Order: sequence, then structure tokens, then C-alpha cells
Amino acid sequence: MAKTAAISESPDDPRLTCATADLQAEILCWLTHLRSERRLSPKTLEAYERDLRQCVTFLGDHWAGGVSLKKFAAIEASDVRAFMAARRSDNIGGRSLMRALAGLRSFGRFLEREDKGKVGALSAIRAPKIGKSLPKPVQVAAARQMADADTRTGDTREPWIWARDAAVMALLYGSGLRISEALSLKRADVPLPGNGDVLTVIGKGNKTRMVPVLQNVLALIEDYVRICPHELSLDGPIFVGARGGPLSPRIIQLTMERLRGALGLPDSATPHALRHSFATHLLTRGGDLRAIQELLGHASLSTTQIYTGVDADRLLDVYKTAHPRA
Repeated sequence: MAKTAAISESPDDPRLTCATADLQAEILCWLTHLRSERRLSPKTLEAYERDLRQCVTFLGDHWAGGVSLKKFAAIEASDVRAFMAARRSDNIGGRSLMRALAGLRSFGRFLEREDKGKVGALSAIRAPKIGKSLPKPVQVAAARQMADADTRTGDTREPWIWARDAAVMALLYGSGLRISEALSLKRADVPLPGNGDVLTVIGKGNKTRMVPVLQNVLALIEDYVRICPHELSLDGPIFVGARGGPLSPRIIQLTMERLRGALGLPDSATPHALRHSFATHLLTRGGDLRAIQELLGHASLSTTQIYTGVDADRLLDVYKTAHPRA
């Protein structure tokens, strides 16, 4: 059974003793390439590194010896399948296995570009099949209540904290932001009510996009800023924690757990579900799929098309209404 390799960017990591120095050096060069040139998100970078190190550690056990750059480049399809089978036996899901294979292929392509070997076996492995799961949006009424002060009756936390959480929830639903995008906003990025209606957001891969923001959402943010006891500099985060530092996403997740209980919502009602709700409700009201793609910051339309499965009834009505032979 494969052991879990420690995560470290150092090629001299003593906890990955099965890999020789030349292989570890190439891993470090690959990670630097992904960060500086490919500009992958920190979470994707961490996952790719973890998957590769788990594979190298498995190969050390599987081959009963050290894993050099030359040996890794000569890996066979049967070795890759054995690694995938070992990961699946650890109850790893299909999406995680697919990501692991994507990371290994990325490293293989990097080695080929650097003339350090050809890892053809990785291309011969089929990606695992995964079941398609549809997003689970929150109902319109519940999404609105999450930013309503009456919903927080009995909340024993300081008023500025639940005002902050209400503003974040309203922003996630009103502009379709990822929670990381909302919490990375600086105060200078958010206009005052009446002074603008657009936010500049840095999304995945450090890609910048413009998203509209509702005036009532800006009003909620301004209400929070007005009573926040901490100094909010223009170049600092607009949403801060209880001690004035950057706000952790976990705090918003805990707030959502409280709201689920108050509103009787299922466990699928998460902060990210508000982003799903934004897209689904726009589509329900006749929003254009490509416009929604731009608002969400999806690189591919196929990613956005998953929301058509959520709103299949409306699409069927459009078909019956618009098609000349329907």
C-alpha cells in the first residue's frame, strides 16, 4: 500500500527518501514552472505536488528501491495502473484520481520539454470515469434571507461581525463570487453605494474579470465598514476577522452552518452554493449562457453548461415555445 508523502518544495526533503536527488530537483523545477509560468492556484499546486509525491513514494515500495529520474521516465502503464488501484483502495474518489493523473501527466510533459525523458505510459492510461453531479443551488427566498438582519435574531456575536457575514453572503449571491475572491477584495476595490456598480476580481490562475455588484449589496458592505472596530486601510482586505487580520473562509463556512439550522436548509447549502444559485437563478430568468460564463470566470463554456441540467424544465419550456414544430 502506498504511503502518503509529505508536502514540501525542498528537493532535499528527507521524508521522500525513495527519490534520488535528480528526480527531486526536477520536481522542484516543475513546481516552480507551474507557479511562475502556468500560474496555477496555490490549492491546485499543492494537490499536484501531493499526488506526485504519493506516486513516487508508491513506486519506491512497488519497485523495492530508489526512484531515480531515469527509472521514473521509464515507468510502464502497469505501474501507473497499480498506483491508481492503490489509491482507489484507500477510498479515493474518481475526481481525485483524475486530478492525480492530470498532475502526473503535467510532470511527464515537463520532463519531455526539458529533454529529461519521455513518459509515454502516462498518456496510455485512461482517465477514471466519474459520475456527473449537478450543482445544488439555494432557493431564492433562502438566499435573500441570508443577508437579512432578522435572520440573525438571537445571534450573540458582536453586531459588526454578523453585519460582515451578511455582507459577504450577499456578495457571494449577488455577484457569483468564489469565497476566495470575495475575501481577497481590498477596500479600494469596493465602490461606495452610488459611486459605482462594478468590481474587479482576481479569480483562478490570477485572471482578472469585471463583475457587476448590486447597490443594496454595496449598502450592506458599507454598513459593515461603518461599524467595524478595526481600521480598514484602502490597500488592505475589506473583510477582516475578529482580531483585525484577514478573514478566514472557515468563519464564513461556520456562519453558513448556523444559517442552515435557522432556515432549515440541507447540508448542500454552503457558501459555494450561493455561487451556484447566482448562475442558476440568472439562467432561470433568461440569462445568456455565455454572459453567465463571463460573470463566473469560467475558462470554458462546457463548465458553465452544467447549470442547464439544473434548469432543464425551463429549457424544455423554451423549446416548446420557440421551436416551430414543437
